[in-house]
Amino acid sequence: MSTYVPPGWPSQVHPPGTDRFEDTALSWLLELVPPEYRRYGVLRRYPIALARMARHHVNASVDAAREGFRTARVDLAPLVPPHGVEAVLEAYRREGARLVSLLQAIELVETALRSQAEPDDPAHRRPFTPKL
Repeated sequence: MSTYVPPGWPSQVHPPGTDRFEDTALSWLLELVPPEYRRYGVLRRYPIALARMARHHVNASVDAAREGFRTARVDLAPLVPPHGVEAVLEAYRREGARLVSLLQAIELVETALRSQAEPDDPAHRRPFTPKL
């Protein structure tokens, strides 16, 4: 059994194919969505559904950060001094990069979960094949 994981794999999630993969994926994904999502047993029963919801949630955050970055200078200029606006833009840059990396990690975990649900589909195994 291979324990290879692609670059960007979240350190909190065990590799696919290991005993605790699904449990650690579920715990990690629950940390990425609003706490209210914990109320829905269906998301615990079907981690692939939780992964999908987490992907959409974080993708919306990426879109919001991009929109905030685009409009911050105009919206804040009358209210915040120039150095403050620059600091806000830097916060958007950093948070945007973090969110994009997080989105990529979610996509990797979702692909691994899909490979368990659809083991015969080679498309779900591609990211988990080490490059020589």
